[in-house]
Amino acid sequence: MPLIKILITVKSYPTISSHYDEQVSIAGFTPDGIFIRIYPIPFSKKVYEEQYQLYDWVEMDLVRHPRDFRMESFRPVSAEAPVKKIGHLGITDHWNERKAVVLKTVYHNLSTLLMEAKHEAFYTSLAVFKPTRILGFLVEETDPDWDPQQLQRLAEEKESGRVTEQPEDPFTVMPKLPYKFSFRFTDDKSEEIILPIEDWQLASLYWKSLKASGGADKEQKAINLVRKKYLQEYARNTDLHFFLGTTQNAQASLKQPFTIVGLFHPTMPPAVIQGSLF
Repeated sequence: MPLIKILITVKSYPTISSHYDEQVSIAGFTPDGIFIRIYPIPFSKKVYEEQYQLYDWVEMDLVRHPRDFRMESFRPVSAEAPVKKIGHLGITDHWNERKAVVLKTVYHNLSTLLMEAKHEAFYTSLAVFKPTRILGFLVEETDPDWDPQQLQRLAEEKESGRVTEQPEDPFTVMPKLPYKFSFRFTDDKSEEIILPIEDWQLASLYWKSLKASGGADKEQKAINLVRKKYLQEYARNTDLHFFLGTTQNAQASLKQPFTIVGLFHPTMPPAVIQGSLF
């Protein structure tokens, strides 16, 4: 099978809410603008952080994922399948090269997307979405620990041999975020929507900010830095789009299965004022 060229745009943060081998995935676009996800990928944090960089063009030998009804889901042909970096798209001219690939199909209405997600002719599970108006950025405290029963079930799946894990640096020990971060926004029908943000970049920003902050209020300082980045910088000063995605379990069982799995935030010319926000 020929190698598939992908522009990486999404790196998920580990989760135990679905099948073990879907715990970590990347997603991106083929040159003709088709949005696909790839899982499982190597579970070494070093490999994940250093090898898979956003907006790298890579070539991978992929096949359709045999245990996933979502048409956008692929997997490497083998655990040893190489990933070849062949280029990178930068941010010159207000991200024009990136926009040419990413913005071929953009949704503006959540109801339309949900209809496609449930229709067997589509089963759409990845999408680029343009919010009409950002209303706020929510932070909710959650359980700081993974559910022990879910951990046990996932450990059993791992032991069954279905998962390739690097024992020196397993993702099972990745810390759970103690907060849920969400955007509140409207679509083009003025429908008010709240979706959680579940991407690697937000989690990485929180943990790095927490480590850099001192004092008894270091968690609040880290939250404030995340809020400043996502609400003030991205929502107010860029042409913000969301990368939306699902898990298998969510798409099969939930009426609204999407979460924000990444952001697309091209810069705007200085003269452009995003008056529709706030």
